[in-house]
Amino acid sequence: MRSRFQNSLDELKEKLLEMGGMAESAVEMAAESYRKQDGRLAQQVFDRERLINQSERQIDELAVDLLAMQQPMATDLRFLLAVLKINSDLERVGDLAVNIAQRSLDLMQEADVEVRVDIARMTTAVSTMVRRALESFVAARAEVAQAVLEMDSIVDRMKDEAFVNLVAQMKQDPEHVRAYLDVLLIARSLERIADHATNIAEDVIFWVSGADVRHNVRAMSQEADSDAPRGS
Repeated sequence: MRSRFQNSLDELKEKLLEMGGMAESAVEMAAESYRKQDGRLAQQVFDRERLINQSERQIDELAVDLLAMQQPMATDLRFLLAVLKINSDLERVGDLAVNIAQRSLDLMQEADVEVRVDIARMTTAVSTMVRRALESFVAARAEVAQAVLEMDSIVDRMKDEAFVNLVAQMKQDPEHVRAYLDVLLIARSLERIADHATNIAEDVIFWVSGADVRHNVRAMSQEADSDAPRGS
């Protein structure tokens, strides 16, 4: 028969997954508000953030109570520590979705400008990272989380390419610098969301295996990038 403590852990997991779903959809709605120039979608992101913040407080309270009252050990302790950290990362994802939605609203006030940056492609990559990070948490699979870590450098390169392209466009068309800057900030927010997805994946690996990979994986990724051949 399952203990009350195990039932509480299941409840906590469900609440975190619900919050994760809200954060993921907020990112997609924010990006869609940019693509369609739709202020109603941006407003939905603002509304979603309030729900995410409410969930964050509830999850924090439940996790801290379980830590204090049950004094768990080993895997259960790692699970609760991971939940607290993932909870914080998901709240930040919600904040960054708001940033994207706000930049989208600002762009709607600008003259129609052609921006040669593929935000949709970057959003797809980032949303995939968030989704797979949550999937790794649901299934307690470190190998799925590891795959998320390996995607982070791809998003970093997309952000770097966007920066180079947008700076070039600012020089060619200084009259619309504000619009290009808004798109640059959107790309930057997406890159930061990918960082939070990476954090979640690292916390899943810690929970499942007890391994702390926060610095090792990123260092190896950077080393691999520096060793890669330049150009062709």
